[in-house]
Amino acid sequence: MIEPFEATFAVPLTCESCIKDVSRSLYELDGIRKVEANLKDQLVLVEGTTAPSRIVAAIQRTGRDAILRGSGTSNNASVCILETHATTVSNPIRGLARMVQVSRNLTIVDLTLNGLSPGRYWATVRETGDISQGPASTGSIWESLKLQGSDSPRGLFGAVDVDEKGKGNVFLDRSVAVWELIGRSMVVSKSTEGPFQMEDPDTLVGVIARSAGVWDNDKMVCSCSGKNVWEERKEQVSKGMT
Repeated sequence: MIEPFEATFAVPLTCESCIKDVSRSLYELDGIRKVEANLKDQLVLVEGTTAPSRIVAAIQRTGRDAILRGSGTSNNASVCILETHATTVSNPIRGLARMVQVSRNLTIVDLTLNGLSPGRYWATVRETGDISQGPASTGSIWESLKLQGSDSPRGLFGAVDVDEKGKGNVFLDRSVAVWELIGRSMVVSKSTEGPFQMEDPDTLVGVIARSAGVWDNDKMVCSCSGKNVWEERKEQVSKGMT
């Protein structure tokens, strides 16, 4: 059973009616325990067991946008931007995995994919974070030794089905700690073992990196691009990512 965790979202809020509207939409979701909004800081704090991607979608249905700003606690959250290394693809970013550790040995994974061919895909964590040759240089599945009472290695996170529109989303849980994943890579492909090809647009890879905890990220402007979070968001949405 997944334990409740906290996540913060940047949401454009203009009045108390906005807060009531957003809160109402979130409480309609299964697994939501608490919703708190800060009008001054334009932030919404959500506690529960609902996938962050479902929370963003619910807020968007109210006519507002939302950006995940942090989840879990410091050192308990990570993120992986998944890209194809195929040179024939104009926008290589085709997936995002958000990971939050909710107990000593349990991490939940919110995996979102976009722009892939329909079918079933497998998310695996690999032994290394070397993506210099795309997924081919990431090594074997992490800890191929079987979990006690399980028929699969720890690095086999699970399957996600991509629909006819090229979109897929799944909420997974795995008996791992976030610190064990940092610096490794994740591969999403129609096969778990390969052989992986760099020019396959339907095979994605990315390095798992630490991400902000609930109150760790208050920056509204990126120091690299100079764009604010909503400008960055607009750019990613135009590329098909949500």
